[in-house]
Amino acid sequence: MDAPTKLAFSFDGRAVTFLAATDGSNLLSLWRLDLAGGARRELLGPVAATDEATLRIDDVLRRERTRERALGVTDYHVADLTERDVVLAHFDGRPYLSFNGRPAAVIDALDDLQEVRLAPDARRIAWVRGGELFAADLTPDGALAGTRQCSNDAGDGVTNGLADYLAAEELGRHRGFWWSVDGGAIAYAHVDEREIPPFLIQHLAADPPRLETHRYSFPGATNPTVELRVVSIADGQTFTAALGMVPGDYLARVVTDPGGGWLVAILGRDQRRLRWVRVGSDGTAAELWAEVGEPWLNLDDHTRVLGDGRILRASETSGYRHLELRGADGSLERRLTDGPWVVTDIAAVDEQRDEILFVATRDSVLERHLYRVSLDAPRPVSAPDRLTAEPGWHEVVASRDGTRWIDRWSSVSSAPRVVVADRDGPIQVLHEPSASLAEIGIRAPILTTVTAADGITELQAAIYGPDAPASEPPPGVLWVYGGPHSQKVADSWELTVTLWRQLVAQLGCAVMVIDNRGTFDRGLAFEAAAVHRRLGRVELDDQVAAIDELAARGLVDPARIAITGDSYGGFMTIRAMLCRPERFRAGVAWAPVIDWASYDSAYTERYLGTPRDNPDGYRDSGLLEHAARLAGPLLIQHGMVDENVHLRHTIRFLGALNEAGIACELQLFPGSRHAARGTATLRSRDRRAIEFLCGALGVPLPAAWTGLATDPHR
Repeated sequence: MDAPTKLAFSFDGRAVTFLAATDGSNLLSLWRLDLAGGARRELLGPVAATDEATLRIDDVLRRERTRERALGVTDYHVADLTERDVVLAHFDGRPYLSFNGRPAAVIDALDDLQEVRLAPDARRIAWVRGGELFAADLTPDGALAGTRQCSNDAGDGVTNGLADYLAAEELGRHRGFWWSVDGGAIAYAHVDEREIPPFLIQHLAADPPRLETHRYSFPGATNPTVELRVVSIADGQTFTAALGMVPGDYLARVVTDPGGGWLVAILGRDQRRLRWVRVGSDGTAAELWAEVGEPWLNLDDHTRVLGDGRILRASETSGYRHLELRGADGSLERRLTDGPWVVTDIAAVDEQRDEILFVATRDSVLERHLYRVSLDAPRPVSAPDRLTAEPGWHEVVASRDGTRWIDRWSSVSSAPRVVVADRDGPIQVLHEPSASLAEIGIRAPILTTVTAADGITELQAAIYGPDAPASEPPPGVLWVYGGPHSQKVADSWELTVTLWRQLVAQLGCAVMVIDNRGTFDRGLAFEAAAVHRRLGRVELDDQVAAIDELAARGLVDPARIAITGDSYGGFMTIRAMLCRPERFRAGVAWAPVIDWASYDSAYTERYLGTPRDNPDGYRDSGLLEHAARLAGPLLIQHGMVDENVHLRHTIRFLGALNEAGIACELQLFPGSRHAARGTATLRSRDRRAIEFLCGALGVPLPAAWTGLATDPHR
């Protein structure tokens, strides 16, 4: 997985910036490649905080929200509207600027930043420190001039210019402020969480012990109060946009309008209504249109305001996410795409050609390809022109004008290859695969289909088989996630190089991964009908039906099945052990959700509503009342400072087991959050999980394997 990542074109399209490591590690640097001459140079290498333990708390939490696992330089952006080719990297709380391909230099006057962004023309820069928003002019040599404070009311539970937890974790909005296209104003989120009781997390292993405080919104309880404010850079005058938000509403999306101002989306708390409002640089606000969806609306990042004011948008009105074109007043002009497939990304809008370049599942849900469709298409297009050739997974980043793009392609049998291409084909290879299956000593998983528990719906599955053929079906380990907004089975190299699964397969098990009903990018009916107002039932039924079918094919022994998963997969693992004890011999769950009333409001209410209006759904979806049904060996692993799925979930489940006179094994990780990080932690977690599962299935471990005893009851 050492291919370049987070690729971007320069403003003029003649250079590419990206993040990559030079030594096969996950320690990234910022690089630039001139496409004409092929010169490649490092703009910024990791200069500090190259270890998890040395990161600032703001960086730690940002990495949790973005699921970032690499270290070094992990965040940068290119100025949108300047031919100077300006790149800004944010590293260890400090901003670094690169001009016209020269090595990046730190802005000495700034440190301890929480967020930083260039104005589109790179003549100004804004940042957040201590929850307050600041801005300054930026001289041609990267110095600051005319620094001004743009907000002044931050405090305990109040921030300006930052995304709140729910926005970042559940709504996919990680930014908290947005420049106007001319750099003359900034729209920013003002977040007030003072009505949310503090949730305390104890760092018991720290010396001395310390407390960490979070404002965490539970289902049915208070949500943050969020306003959108607009500040004029010239005179500091600040306006609060009249968005018509009511308590609990979400500031969902803010899109810069090239004609001035912003297009803002407000999501109702029940997540069934999305209002789009045009906000001017003077704070004026006018609602354009509202979208209504059942049982909920999925957010996306597919909205663009075109040069003539028209709006390109994606909608699931048909049951599948497709493109539509709206007038400047928000009125629907026409739908552009159609069919039983979904748009997953917009790469570019080429207004010179009147074309949209987009990524979709048109050819297969297992694959992603780049397509094009005309903005002037008189009727929805169900078979758009495909621009990528190789079967598999294409991640595409286009130049500003849409004339060329970077294609990062892989498949289950091919490591990532990165090329620059245009409508006539590849132009330049940026990266060739540096690894092969034979060199790593692994095999690609088998991709197949199985039938859901309804006997009709087709599900995607991946099987990692034992190295040596056996005279009888092997035992199986079901690796499960199964939750909404997820797709785990794909024709992608990432599926193959999940080495935990590869190791378990080499030890003699068939490892199975199945995307049940309720997962993403198969259409709203596939996703929503399975999980609306009740979580875990249909998903588990589908997983069991898939195992039965694979067993009928002779691929796995149905009498020797174990299960494992993390987060939602941890919830699924324990639910399987409680509700289908005859099917699963053992389970290993990492950071499981036990009680949905104890998870966050934005995620849980989307699927279950509130505990008050759906008490039966919360009770049936939770695990506490079913704890007494545990029969087989269970290992729970949990990070003790997890601020997402709190350790409280696991502790409460242990209490329920104690009441029932039942024991399970527990492995705690004192410094770990929701994502397990660090070599020692990962080694300890994975080794114990493999020993536990193999012990329960009667799978012998190699003589060289050392560690804890393999008896799962120890």
